[in-house]
Amino acid sequence: MKRSGSADLPLHYGYVPAWLAERMAKLGLAVVENIVLDYGKDEILRRLSDPFWFQSLGAVMGMDWHSSGITTSVMGALKRAVNPHSRELGIYICGGKGKYSRQTPDELIRISERIGLDGNYLVKCSKLSAKVDNTAIQDGFQLYTHNFILSDTGKWSVIQQGMSDATSTARRYHWHSEALTSFVDDPHTAIHGKNTGYILNMADRQADPSRKGIMQIAAEHPDKMMKEVNKLVMPGHHDVRAEDVDLKRLGSILWLAHEKQPKDFEELLLLQGLGPRTLQSLTLVSEVIHGTPSRFKDPARFSFAHGGKDGHPFPVPTKVYDETIGTLQTAIHKAKLGNNEKNEAIKRLTNIAQQAEKDFTPNANFDKVIEQERNDSWKYGGRTVMGWAKPPVQKQLKLF
Repeated sequence: MKRSGSADLPLHYGYVPAWLAERMAKLGLAVVENIVLDYGKDEILRRLSDPFWFQSLGAVMGMDWHSSGITTSVMGALKRAVNPHSRELGIYICGGKGKYSRQTPDELIRISERIGLDGNYLVKCSKLSAKVDNTAIQDGFQLYTHNFILSDTGKWSVIQQGMSDATSTARRYHWHSEALTSFVDDPHTAIHGKNTGYILNMADRQADPSRKGIMQIAAEHPDKMMKEVNKLVMPGHHDVRAEDVDLKRLGSILWLAHEKQPKDFEELLLLQGLGPRTLQSLTLVSEVIHGTPSRFKDPARFSFAHGGKDGHPFPVPTKVYDETIGTLQTAIHKAKLGNNEKNEAIKRLTNIAQQAEKDFTPNANFDKVIEQERNDSWKYGGRTVMGWAKPPVQKQLKLF
């Protein structure tokens, strides 16, 4: 199994307000239901084991696009929303942050007894994945969150995160059972964190001679170290900047939503009635559901769906968020009843944007786009942890 990358996740402290947590859970459930409906339950596990997709999902949910808080907040929202529908979806989410991570073995045993899986084996997988990342890999990060995501087919993914007080950064580790052949030979799909140089990674395949040496009590130092590739480096700055985003991809979505109208596309007739701002969000959500791995190399772009709770790149447009959720829920409900047209229309959104992107030349001023979003935020129920967005102050002209 190959690592898919690494990322620097700045540590952010704070909380997710109830008004956002509720929406994150609803959107998370709609995304999971849509993926299961179109691609199957095992695709959920593959997506969650992709660090770029996971970061993009957090951004489209309205979390701070680059921070460590995405991990615990997104997994908490998914656990609350998905588990009540586990029997239908075939997906079960265990564990969490702190004391909840220690409840994972009991949760796995209970679930396994209900659906006929080997609970002891799954508990072993859970414990070994944590042991590898906390002990076998000595990179200065101590685990504080552990989530085990299981399908009723017996396949699983693990998402866990460690913290380093010394560097004020977090490192996220991703596992996927599908290609796992060993817990001590390159078991991760990805490790996310700041590259601090060479580290001791006894779970790397290249460390096999060292492991054998230890077993033989040989007095030699491990000489095979982890080599990190395909890095996703999440910057320390809180604001979203042009260099954080693929402007061609973002530009084609803004063009589709604000300059073209659904009536111009035969494929989108079923989405008429949606305002341009909701169409912008829905296009980005559609890409999270239907996009291929190469589409998630710039997670910051997905924050242009529903902003961020701290106001970056702009306040969370709660009215747009609710309309996006409602559209997805309606499409899923109709698809379950055999009417798949609306669901297919949402799926085509990302395809249309990608077609437009091929010959698209970005011509919008990036800072102006953000400024416009902030100025209009009050119209869409814009909200942050600090409160509601207000209309921009109009300067009164002086008579004298």
